[in-house]
Amino acid sequence: MTKAGFVSLIGRPNAGKSTLMNSLLGENIAMVSQKANATRKRSNAIVMHGDAQIIFVDTPGLHEREKVLNQFMLDEALKAMGDCDLIVYLAPVTDSVEHYEKFLKLNKAKVKHIIVLSKIDQVNQEKLFKRIASYNQFSDQFEALIPVAIPKKVGHEDLLKIISKNLPDSPFLYDPDDLTSELVRDIYAGFIREGIFENVSDEIPYESDVLIDSIEEEEGIDRIHATIIIEKESQKGIIIGKGGESIKRIGKSAREKIERLSGKKAYLNLQVSVKKGWSKDKAFLEEIGYKS
Repeated sequence: MTKAGFVSLIGRPNAGKSTLMNSLLGENIAMVSQKANATRKRSNAIVMHGDAQIIFVDTPGLHEREKVLNQFMLDEALKAMGDCDLIVYLAPVTDSVEHYEKFLKLNKAKVKHIIVLSKIDQVNQEKLFKRIASYNQFSDQFEALIPVAIPKKVGHEDLLKIISKNLPDSPFLYDPDDLTSELVRDIYAGFIREGIFENVSDEIPYESDVLIDSIEEEEGIDRIHATIIIEKESQKGIIIGKGGESIKRIGKSAREKIERLSGKKAYLNLQVSVKKGWSKDKAFLEEIGYKS
Protein backbone atom coordinates (compact mmCIF):
# COMPACT_ATOMS: atom_id res chain seq x y z
CA MET A 1 0.00 0.00 0.00
CA THR A 2 1.31 3.44 -0.93
CA LYS A 3 1.08 6.54 1.25
CA ALA A 4 0.67 10.19 0.28
CA GLY A 5 -0.08 13.42 2.06
CA PHE A 6 0.57 17.10 2.57
CA VAL A 7 3.17 18.16 5.13
CA SER A 8 3.27 21.84 6.14
CA LEU A 9 6.63 23.35 7.08
CA ILE A 10 5.89 25.77 9.92
CA GLY A 11 8.12 28.00 12.03
CA ARG A 12 9.07 31.55 12.84
CA PRO A 13 10.36 33.86 10.08
CA ASN A 14 13.85 32.93 8.84
CA ALA A 15 13.83 29.54 10.60
CA GLY A 16 15.08 27.85 7.41
CA LYS A 17 11.88 26.28 6.09
CA SER A 18 12.62 26.96 2.40
CA THR A 19 16.21 25.76 2.81
CA LEU A 20 15.01 22.49 4.35
CA MET A 21 12.45 21.93 1.60
CA ASN A 22 14.99 22.54 -1.16
CA SER A 23 17.49 20.26 0.58
CA LEU A 24 15.00 17.38 0.96
CA LEU A 25 13.97 17.78 -2.69
CA GLY A 26 17.53 18.07 -3.97
CA GLU A 27 16.57 21.07 -6.13
CA ASN A 28 16.27 24.80 -5.43
CA ILE A 29 12.67 25.69 -6.23
CA ALA A 30 11.73 27.79 -3.18
CA MET A 31 13.13 31.25 -2.56
CA VAL A 32 15.78 31.33 0.16
CA SER A 33 17.04 34.43 1.94
CA GLN A 34 18.88 35.27 5.15
CA LYS A 35 16.33 38.05 5.66
CA ALA A 36 13.16 37.25 7.60
CA ASN A 37 9.72 37.04 5.94
CA ALA A 38 11.14 36.42 2.46
CA THR A 39 8.52 33.73 1.75
CA ARG A 40 5.11 35.30 1.08
CA LYS A 41 3.00 32.54 -0.46
CA ARG A 42 2.70 28.82 0.03
CA SER A 43 4.78 26.71 -2.35
CA ASN A 44 5.33 22.98 -2.51
CA ALA A 45 7.84 20.25 -3.30
CA ILE A 46 7.03 16.62 -4.08
CA VAL A 47 9.50 14.22 -2.45
CA MET A 48 9.33 10.46 -3.03
CA HIS A 49 10.52 8.21 -0.20
CA GLY A 50 10.03 4.51 -0.81
CA ASP A 51 6.28 3.89 -1.14
CA ALA A 52 5.43 7.34 0.21
CA GLN A 53 4.80 10.57 -1.68
CA ILE A 54 5.42 13.56 0.58
CA ILE A 55 4.09 16.92 -0.60
CA PHE A 56 5.95 19.51 1.46
CA VAL A 57 4.20 22.88 1.73
CA ASP A 58 6.54 25.79 2.48
CA THR A 59 4.82 28.64 4.30
CA PRO A 60 5.49 32.22 5.40
CA GLY A 61 6.83 32.46 8.94
CA LEU A 62 4.49 32.77 11.93
CA HIS A 63 4.65 36.42 12.94
CA GLU A 64 2.51 39.28 14.20
CA ARG A 65 -0.04 40.86 11.87
CA GLU A 66 1.02 44.26 10.54
CA LYS A 67 0.09 45.63 7.12
CA VAL A 68 -2.29 43.94 4.70
CA LEU A 69 0.49 41.92 3.06
CA ASN A 70 1.65 40.61 6.45
CA GLN A 71 -1.91 39.61 7.30
CA PHE A 72 -2.09 37.63 4.06
CA MET A 73 1.20 35.90 4.89
CA LEU A 74 0.04 34.89 8.37
CA ASP A 75 -3.28 33.67 6.96
CA GLU A 76 -1.35 31.54 4.41
CA ALA A 77 0.61 29.86 7.21
CA LEU A 78 -2.49 29.24 9.34
CA LYS A 79 -4.43 27.80 6.39
CA ALA A 80 -1.53 25.47 5.56
CA MET A 81 -1.59 24.23 9.17
CA GLY A 82 -5.28 23.44 8.98
CA ASP A 83 -5.23 21.86 5.50
CA CYS A 84 -2.38 19.37 5.93
CA ASP A 85 -2.02 15.77 7.10
CA LEU A 86 1.08 16.49 9.19
CA ILE A 87 3.09 19.49 10.36
CA VAL A 88 6.87 19.73 10.52
CA TYR A 89 7.65 22.47 13.04
CA LEU A 90 11.12 23.88 12.38
CA ALA A 91 12.85 25.00 15.58
CA PRO A 92 16.42 26.33 15.33
CA VAL A 93 18.41 24.91 18.25
CA THR A 94 19.35 28.46 19.29
CA ASP A 95 15.69 29.40 19.87
CA SER A 96 13.89 29.18 23.21
CA VAL A 97 10.73 27.06 23.44
CA GLU A 98 8.65 30.26 23.54
CA HIS A 99 8.13 30.16 19.74
CA TYR A 100 7.00 26.53 19.97
CA GLU A 101 4.50 27.39 22.71
CA LYS A 102 2.98 30.06 20.43
CA PHE A 103 2.73 27.47 17.65
CA LEU A 104 0.86 25.06 19.95
CA LYS A 105 -1.74 27.77 20.64
CA LEU A 106 -2.14 28.46 16.90
CA ASN A 107 -2.51 24.76 16.04
CA LYS A 108 -6.20 24.86 16.96
CA ALA A 109 -7.08 21.76 14.90
CA LYS A 110 -4.44 19.81 16.85
CA VAL A 111 -2.88 18.49 13.64
CA LYS A 112 -0.17 16.01 14.62
CA HIS A 113 3.34 17.35 14.22
CA ILE A 114 7.05 16.57 14.28
CA ILE A 115 9.64 18.94 15.72
CA VAL A 116 12.73 19.41 13.59
CA LEU A 117 15.54 20.82 15.72
CA SER A 118 17.68 22.55 13.10
CA LYS A 119 21.15 24.15 13.02
CA ILE A 120 22.57 21.52 15.39
CA ASP A 121 25.96 21.99 13.72
CA GLN A 122 26.09 25.50 15.24
CA VAL A 123 26.15 24.41 18.90
CA ASN A 124 28.14 21.99 21.04
CA GLN A 125 26.71 18.71 22.34
CA GLU A 126 25.94 20.08 25.80
CA LYS A 127 23.76 22.89 24.39
CA LEU A 128 22.08 20.45 22.02
CA PHE A 129 21.14 18.08 24.86
CA LYS A 130 19.86 21.00 26.97
CA ARG A 131 17.63 22.17 24.14
CA ILE A 132 16.28 18.66 23.54
CA ALA A 133 15.54 18.40 27.27
CA SER A 134 13.61 21.68 27.15
CA TYR A 135 11.22 20.16 24.58
CA ASN A 136 10.73 16.94 26.57
CA GLN A 137 8.12 18.68 28.75
CA PHE A 138 5.93 18.74 25.61
CA SER A 139 6.55 15.10 24.66
CA ASP A 140 2.83 14.29 24.78
CA GLN A 141 2.22 16.96 22.11
CA PHE A 142 4.55 15.85 19.26
CA GLU A 143 5.09 12.61 17.33
CA ALA A 144 8.88 12.86 17.24
CA LEU A 145 11.81 15.26 17.65
CA ILE A 146 14.46 15.01 14.92
CA PRO A 147 17.77 16.96 15.17
CA VAL A 148 19.04 18.03 11.72
CA ALA A 149 21.92 19.93 10.13
CA ILE A 150 20.49 21.00 6.77
CA PRO A 151 23.75 21.84 4.90
CA LYS A 152 25.25 18.45 5.84
CA LYS A 153 21.94 16.57 5.34
CA VAL A 154 22.27 15.17 8.86
CA GLY A 155 18.93 13.78 10.04
CA HIS A 156 17.27 13.95 6.61
CA GLU A 157 16.72 10.20 6.27
CA ASP A 158 15.33 9.92 9.82
CA LEU A 159 12.97 12.81 9.11
CA LEU A 160 11.68 11.34 5.83
CA LYS A 161 11.21 7.96 7.53
CA ILE A 162 9.09 9.31 10.40
CA ILE A 163 7.08 11.56 8.05
CA SER A 164 6.30 8.59 5.76
CA LYS A 165 5.18 6.55 8.76
CA ASN A 166 2.68 9.26 9.75
CA LEU A 167 1.09 9.79 6.30
CA PRO A 168 -2.30 8.27 5.43
CA ASP A 169 -2.62 5.27 3.12
CA SER A 170 -3.34 6.74 -0.30
CA PRO A 171 -2.53 6.42 -3.99
CA PHE A 172 0.05 8.95 -5.18
CA LEU A 173 -1.52 12.39 -5.68
CA TYR A 174 0.96 13.52 -8.36
CA ASP A 175 3.15 11.94 -11.01
CA PRO A 176 6.18 10.55 -9.09
CA ASP A 177 8.50 12.32 -11.57
CA ASP A 178 7.09 15.77 -10.73
CA LEU A 179 9.14 18.02 -8.44
CA THR A 180 6.34 20.46 -7.68
CA SER A 181 2.80 21.43 -8.63
CA GLU A 182 3.77 25.12 -8.62
CA LEU A 183 3.31 27.20 -11.74
CA VAL A 184 6.60 27.89 -13.49
CA ARG A 185 5.88 31.64 -13.42
CA ASP A 186 5.57 31.58 -9.60
CA ILE A 187 8.91 29.79 -9.25
CA TYR A 188 10.60 32.23 -11.64
CA ALA A 189 9.11 35.24 -9.80
CA GLY A 190 10.54 33.78 -6.58
CA PHE A 191 14.00 33.53 -8.16
CA ILE A 192 13.85 37.22 -9.16
CA ARG A 193 12.70 38.23 -5.66
CA GLU A 194 15.59 36.19 -4.27
CA GLY A 195 17.93 38.21 -6.51
CA ILE A 196 16.49 41.43 -5.06
CA PHE A 197 17.01 40.18 -1.48
CA GLU A 198 20.59 39.18 -2.33
CA ASN A 199 21.55 42.44 -4.04
CA VAL A 200 19.51 45.26 -2.46
CA SER A 201 19.62 46.10 1.24
CA ASP A 202 17.36 47.77 3.78
CA GLU A 203 13.59 47.98 3.29
CA ILE A 204 13.44 47.73 -0.50
CA PRO A 205 13.15 43.91 -0.73
CA TYR A 206 10.12 44.08 1.59
CA GLU A 207 8.54 46.88 -0.44
CA SER A 208 9.00 45.14 -3.79
CA ASP A 209 7.39 42.27 -5.64
CA VAL A 210 7.68 40.61 -9.04
CA LEU A 211 5.10 39.99 -11.73
CA ILE A 212 5.87 37.65 -14.63
CA ASP A 213 4.38 39.38 -17.68
CA SER A 214 5.07 36.60 -20.19
CA ILE A 215 7.12 33.47 -20.83
CA GLU A 216 7.92 32.59 -24.45
CA GLU A 217 9.18 29.04 -24.72
CA GLU A 218 11.39 28.32 -27.73
CA GLU A 219 13.66 25.43 -28.58
CA GLY A 220 16.79 25.84 -26.47
CA ILE A 221 15.74 29.12 -24.82
CA ASP A 222 12.97 30.63 -22.69
CA ARG A 223 12.29 34.36 -22.93
CA ILE A 224 10.92 35.75 -19.68
CA HIS A 225 9.55 39.29 -19.31
CA ALA A 226 8.95 40.48 -15.75
CA THR A 227 8.16 43.66 -13.83
CA ILE A 228 9.61 44.57 -10.44
CA ILE A 229 7.04 46.58 -8.46
CA ILE A 230 8.25 49.06 -5.85
CA GLU A 231 6.47 51.54 -3.57
CA LYS A 232 8.50 54.75 -3.98
CA GLU A 233 10.00 56.63 -6.90
CA SER A 234 13.24 56.99 -4.91
CA GLN A 235 13.61 53.19 -4.87
CA LYS A 236 13.73 52.94 -8.65
CA GLY A 237 17.29 54.22 -8.90
CA ILE A 238 18.45 51.81 -6.19
CA ILE A 239 16.89 48.78 -7.93
CA ILE A 240 18.41 49.81 -11.27
CA GLY A 241 21.74 50.98 -9.81
CA LYS A 242 24.47 53.12 -11.35
CA GLY A 243 24.73 52.27 -15.04
CA GLY A 244 22.15 49.51 -14.50
CA GLU A 245 24.61 47.48 -12.40
CA SER A 246 22.14 46.50 -9.66
CA ILE A 247 19.37 45.26 -11.94
CA LYS A 248 21.98 43.37 -13.99
CA ARG A 249 23.10 41.53 -10.81
CA ILE A 250 19.48 40.76 -9.92
CA GLY A 251 18.86 39.44 -13.43
CA LYS A 252 22.07 37.39 -13.52
CA SER A 253 21.28 35.73 -10.18
CA ALA A 254 17.71 34.86 -11.25
CA ARG A 255 18.73 33.73 -14.74
CA GLU A 256 21.30 31.27 -13.38
CA LYS A 257 18.68 29.65 -11.12
CA ILE A 258 16.12 29.52 -13.95
CA GLU A 259 18.62 27.87 -16.31
CA ARG A 260 19.69 25.36 -13.66
CA LEU A 261 16.07 24.34 -13.08
CA SER A 262 14.88 24.35 -16.70
CA GLY A 263 18.02 22.95 -18.32
CA LYS A 264 17.68 25.60 -21.05
CA LYS A 265 19.13 29.02 -21.78
CA ALA A 266 17.06 31.91 -20.44
CA TYR A 267 16.65 35.49 -21.64
CA LEU A 268 15.35 37.67 -18.81
CA ASN A 269 13.96 41.16 -19.40
CA LEU A 270 13.28 43.15 -16.21
CA GLN A 271 11.28 46.37 -16.01
CA VAL A 272 10.71 48.48 -12.87
CA SER A 273 7.33 50.02 -12.02
CA VAL A 274 6.33 52.28 -9.11
CA LYS A 275 2.99 51.50 -7.43
CA LYS A 276 2.70 53.67 -4.33
CA GLY A 277 1.45 51.85 -1.24
CA TRP A 278 0.92 48.55 -3.09
CA SER A 279 1.60 46.41 0.01
CA LYS A 280 -1.29 48.12 1.85
CA ASP A 281 -3.72 48.12 -1.10
CA LYS A 282 -6.01 45.10 -0.63
CA ALA A 283 -7.58 45.34 -4.10
CA PHE A 284 -4.20 45.51 -5.83
CA LEU A 285 -2.82 42.66 -3.71
CA GLU A 286 -5.74 40.47 -4.77
CA GLU A 287 -5.17 41.49 -8.39
CA ILE A 288 -1.57 40.22 -8.28
CA GLY A 289 -2.43 36.95 -6.58
CA TYR A 290 -2.51 37.62 -2.82
CA LYS A 291 -6.00 36.26 -2.22
CA SER A 292 -7.13 35.05 1.20
